[in-house]
Amino acid sequence: MKLNLKKMTALAITVSIALILSFIESRIPAFVAIPGIKVGLANIAVIFTLYKLGAKEAALVSVLRVILVSLLFGSPVSFIYSLTGAILSFTVMILLKRFTSLATVTVSVSGGVMHNIGQIIAASFMLSTNVVLYYLPFLLLSGTIAGIVIGVASALIVKRVKLDIG
Repeated sequence: MKLNLKKMTALAITVSIALILSFIESRIPAFVAIPGIKVGLANIAVIFTLYKLGAKEAALVSVLRVILVSLLFGSPVSFIYSLTGAILSFTVMILLKRFTSLATVTVSVSGGVMHNIGQIIAASFMLSTNVVLYYLPFLLLSGTIAGIVIGVASALIVKRVKLDIG
């Protein structure tokens, strides 16, 4: 991945926006009493990067976001959950974007759902139990709803923001 100054600046701004959105989301009280349910505002930055700069750049933004958010606002456990969810989510989003003509919203919903599945997988291994699978229906519903919200916002931003990174 060769980075010119404009692309590096765009990536730095995108990572910064992801961190800001993560911080804002960490300050929003939970709407429900089920652990792990979040909107995933920082995914707007990842999806934007995926559609405007490319898959490698979006992977970089996603991983940097997980690392920095975990260091600044999280814990080692939240890092493992976030990283597992982010890897699975991003893998599915990149495959859907690359090999289908699905809308940004559909790619986002798929990413949101897969993020929650990744977190359930991590929790099952870390806790050595399958009891956490009972959370899955709630997380799938929340991932779908959040994916729609993030997908609509991302699609609007991708459409309206022009990048000249030459």
